Amino acid sequence: MLSVSNLSVQFGKRILFDEVNTQFVQGNCYGIIGANGAGKSTFLKIISGKQEPTSGHVHLEPGKRMSVLEQDHNACDEFMVLETVVQGNKDLFAIKTEIDKLYEDYTDANAEKIGELQVAFEEMNGWNADSDAAALLSNLGIDESLHFTLMGDLDGKQKVRVLLAQALFGNPDVLIMDEPTNDLDYETITWLEHFLANYDKCVIVVSHDRHFLDSVCTHISDIDFGKINHYSGSYTFWYESSQLAARQKAQQNKKAEEKKKELEEFIRRFSANVAKSKQATSRKKMIDKLNVSDIRPSSRRYPAIIFEREREAGDQILNVENLSASIDGEVLFKNVDINLAKGDKVVIYSKDSRAATAFYEILNNNMKADSGEFQWGVTTNQSYLPLDNHHFFESDNNLVDWLRQWAKTEEEREEVHIRGFLGKMIFSGEEALKKCNVLSGGEKVRCMLSRMMMMRANVLMLDEPTNHLDLESITAFNNSLKNFKGTVLFTTHDHEFAQTVANRIIELTPSGVIDRYMTFDEYMSDKKIKELRAKMYA
Repeated sequence: MLSVSNLSVQFGKRILFDEVNTQFVQGNCYGIIGANGAGKSTFLKIISGKQEPTSGHVHLEPGKRMSVLEQDHNACDEFMVLETVVQGNKDLFAIKTEIDKLYEDYTDANAEKIGELQVAFEEMNGWNADSDAAALLSNLGIDESLHFTLMGDLDGKQKVRVLLAQALFGNPDVLIMDEPTNDLDYETITWLEHFLANYDKCVIVVSHDRHFLDSVCTHISDIDFGKINHYSGSYTFWYESSQLAARQKAQQNKKAEEKKKELEEFIRRFSANVAKSKQATSRKKMIDKLNVSDIRPSSRRYPAIIFEREREAGDQILNVENLSASIDGEVLFKNVDINLAKGDKVVIYSKDSRAATAFYEILNNNMKADSGEFQWGVTTNQSYLPLDNHHFFESDNNLVDWLRQWAKTEEEREEVHIRGFLGKMIFSGEEALKKCNVLSGGEKVRCMLSRMMMMRANVLMLDEPTNHLDLESITAFNNSLKNFKGTVLFTTHDHEFAQTVANRIIELTPSGVIDRYMTFDEYMSDKKIKELRAKMYA
């Protein structure tokens, strides 16, 4: 359906793609992955016609329609919401616009032209366009009262949902999406997962959300070594199989028969796990036919995120009594009573993300509560990864001097010791001498993680910890928190993070708190809790 022939992309001396030949076919969903800078977004721009390659070409099968999730959130500010969605089918919208224009200047001379256009409009199911667009908007959380509002009057999160509806409108033959889950809440992401898992056209997506990739992808398309290789199965299968390939490469003296047996056992085990998964779809039965012997070890670098505790905490971790907070008179949460137990790993959840951030800021004495109090256990020491970290990076210190601020002993202040922490977060050699005020968002988060590791706290607080991180860092971070022996409070839009780390869910609402010991999936699917949540937000 969509093919790429002899595609090369070069910026100066840097070769991003080298003679890439591949194709994307109907019925498959391809998750494009690759290290930061590998060219994921560049590749999407090229296949969507927004950027020219250095050489080679992209071919879309004649008669097929491509739709791209718009990244410019202000591109449609002059249009109404419903109209913006219908624009997703450019040909249909052009006919509709021409018909409307001809009716404005109606004469007997253009009556015949209107009739011809209406026939074409009907063949494209145009008479149902507005109702189809309205249904998409409702599914994506845009209330009917906003359908005739100007896009320029919506907030950023609402615009993202409308533009997503625009991309999905009219069932395009090829759907291209770059980070479609950004700024979406759990319910909307779940709806999108179900929609794409049952979508019978071709989908090409870049995402850092592993649960999303596992739920929707039939193939993982790995950008590495200047090439693109497709692998059948989910992201988790690709990750585990690439790790297995790396281990086998390291064991050069291992016999071929032993390697083959290990691979076959891996496929059997993984296939059984997927069959039991709640997210399993019929398309994932393809895993039964998989062979990972052609998967090469990745060139990616995974950070070594290791949280060690200076001491083990006692039984009393945190006690919160009658805590309430508001912003400009709007209640974020109230009447929060919590007692944390040793080893709890808690998702702090709310439909209003400001509530979770306010909760952390209060616990770190950066914000005053409206009422209530809290007390940390005397044996606890806390480390906090805030949502907004810009004030940590306002100086022109290099990273070695920046991290030295949190050293507790003379030994820790030594450059070799500090470089060790930075090296674990892939700041090696000259990279450790970068100025901290010129870092990217992802680099800042990795520095903050170096700081947290150096503090050796037994309680970690993390507000959207996966923001700005690549898949490699997210995966390493996730594994580290699963193994951490202390207490964790965290808020995240990363479903996999929430499901695999947390053993307790605390939801902050304007009417009180919901507190349950269970997994995130159990919490979000429990019917009684759904009813309770509806009442708490009413």
